[in-house]
Amino acid sequence: MSVKSVILVGGAQKGTRFRPLSLQSPKPLFPIAGVPLIEHHIDQLCQLPNLTEIYLLGFYPAEEFTNFIKDCKSKFNVPIQYLEESGSLGTAGGLLKFENILLQNNPKGIFVLNADVCGDLPVAEMVVELDSQPHAQCLILTTEATREQSINFGSVVVDENGKVLHYVDKPTTFVSTHISCGIYLLRPEIWKVLSKEIRNGGIVQSLWFESDIFPKMASIGSLHAFHTTRWWSQTKTAAAALYANRHYLRLYRERHPERLCSKGAKIEGDVFIDPSATVHPTAVLGPNVSIGGGVRIGAGVRIRESIVLPDCILEEHSCILHSVIGWRSTVGTWARVEGTPIAPNPNIPFAKLDNKPLFNADGRLNPSLTILGSDVHVSNEQIILNSVVLPYKDLSASYKNQIIL
Repeated sequence: MSVKSVILVGGAQKGTRFRPLSLQSPKPLFPIAGVPLIEHHIDQLCQLPNLTEIYLLGFYPAEEFTNFIKDCKSKFNVPIQYLEESGSLGTAGGLLKFENILLQNNPKGIFVLNADVCGDLPVAEMVVELDSQPHAQCLILTTEATREQSINFGSVVVDENGKVLHYVDKPTTFVSTHISCGIYLLRPEIWKVLSKEIRNGGIVQSLWFESDIFPKMASIGSLHAFHTTRWWSQTKTAAAALYANRHYLRLYRERHPERLCSKGAKIEGDVFIDPSATVHPTAVLGPNVSIGGGVRIGAGVRIRESIVLPDCILEEHSCILHSVIGWRSTVGTWARVEGTPIAPNPNIPFAKLDNKPLFNADGRLNPSLTILGSDVHVSNEQIILNSVVLPYKDLSASYKNQIIL
C-alpha cells in the first residue's frame, strides 16, 4: 500500500499556550529529546516501507522551515516538502486546497497527523488495518481517557468491529472514554467528501475533520477506528514538553540507543547531550534531561527532568529541576531554577496529562514547571521557583509563583 503523509503544523496564531517557548521558534520545531517535535513524527513515519512523500502543511512562512527540511533530507530517504496556506484553513481545508499535489501518483493512503501530538505511533499497524477494512474511507487512531478527561478531546463511539458509530468533538457531556489521537489514515476517496463541503463559488474555506467531516462520516458508516494502548499525549502547553521529553528519551532505548549519553558526566537514567555541548565531569545529569548544542555546564551542576536549549551557560553548582531553560540563557553560580513536576495521575487508569492554563479561575498561577525564555540571565545565588520568565530578562532577585514580563 503506497502511502503519503501530511503533518499539520498550523501557524503563528496557533500554539499560543506554548509561549514563551514559541516566541523564538515555531512550536512544531521546538526541540524535545534533542530533535524538533515533528522530526519524531517523521522518524516514525519513515519506518513505513511504502512511504513515498511527506508534506508539512501550515501557514507559517515557508522560510521558517527551510533549514529543518534541508536537515531532514540529509537524514531520511523520503522527499519532504512544505505546503504554505495563505491562512488557517482548518485540519481538512488545507488538504482540499492542495488536492492535486497530495493525490499525485495515486497513493493508496494518506496519513494526516496533527503536529502537537506525540507518542509511540502504530503507523504500520494502521496501514494493515485500513487494508482489512475495504468500506472505510478513513481510519482514526484512538486511545482511552478517563470519563472526566474525555470531554476535552474528540469522543468516539465504536462498535465491536471498529466502525465509528458516533463522533463529537469536545462534547459538553460525557459520550465515550474512547478519544481521537489526532492521527488519521485517509483513502483518496475522502477528497470527494471534502469537495462537497465547498461553498461560496468553489473557494476553499476553513474546513475541519473534527466538526464538519467526521460526524457525517460516522452517520454513514465510512469512518473506522484503530485503538492503541501505547503512550500518547498532546503538547498544547510548554509544561507538556517535559512530559514528552521523558517518554521520547525512553523510546530511544529501543530505537536510537546511540542518542543516549552514558559518559562525560555523572549520568542517571535517560539523558541526551548534543555532541557540541561541554559538560564538566563533576556535573550530575538525569533522569530525563536533554541538553542542546553549544551548552556549557560547569562543575557541580545538577540537572533533573529538564530541557536546556542551545547555547545556554549553567555556571558552577547551579541546580535545574523540572524546568526549561531557553536559548542563550545563563544561570549563575549556586542559583536554583525549579518547577513543579507534572504527570498524569498514576493511580487513575487511562489518565492523560492535563494541559492546564497558566492561571486558575481566581487569577493565581497554576503550579507548573519553570520556563525561562530566551536570553534570560539569572544572577548568582538566586532562586526562581514555579515561574514563567519572558525573553531578555535580567533576574537579580529571587522569584516564586510569578510571570515575569
